[in-house]
Amino acid sequence: MRQLVVLPWKQSLIISYKSIRARFFRSLITTMTLILAVSFLAFSQITIDIADAMLTSGNPVFHRILLQSGFDIQPGNISLAASPKQRWIVILSLLVCVVGIINAQLMSVTERFREIGTMKCLGALDKFIVRIFVLEASMLGLAGSVTGAFVGGIAACSGAVFRFGTDILPIFPWHDILLSSALAIITGIGLSLLGVLYPAIMAARMQPVEAMRVEQ
Repeated sequence: MRQLVVLPWKQSLIISYKSIRARFFRSLITTMTLILAVSFLAFSQITIDIADAMLTSGNPVFHRILLQSGFDIQPGNISLAASPKQRWIVILSLLVCVVGIINAQLMSVTERFREIGTMKCLGALDKFIVRIFVLEASMLGLAGSVTGAFVGGIAACSGAVFRFGTDILPIFPWHDILLSSALAIITGIGLSLLGVLYPAIMAARMQPVEAMRVEQ
């Protein structure tokens, strides 16, 4: 009977990290896709947060600037929301990001047929194979999401100062900006994990003999 190998999480993290280093440039391209999607999400939401702060400040100058900037402000509005067009653009960018991650992970599985087959021949459980891919996606997702949220936040804040002037600095909604950044990071990590599920399950279900037989 084949002996089952159960490795600790620390060893799994080391294996995942080495795998990312071995495929650094491909991992970087995948991460760049996530960075762009998360930064756009963070930029859109933080821009709305800043506009909300300007609207609720009660300053008529800010109100006039918002109208001149194209914001649709109805009488009695106490908050603003993204336009339907902007929402669809954000949703489409996130969907493209997920498709890109799935494609990159499927290519990674194809490249690692022999590696996966070797691990399974040595007794690796299916859940261990899934764990390796999920950990890789989590590390890339965290790095890409944090970078994307930071870039999007900086772009939104600097763009607001450029458009509206330094007078808005005292009313900057830092708490809302941090919440929007955190939401963008969580969304990015979730997208990364969503994109890796199918490739990871496919790799785990692979038969060792079939994997070892593949020509490289």
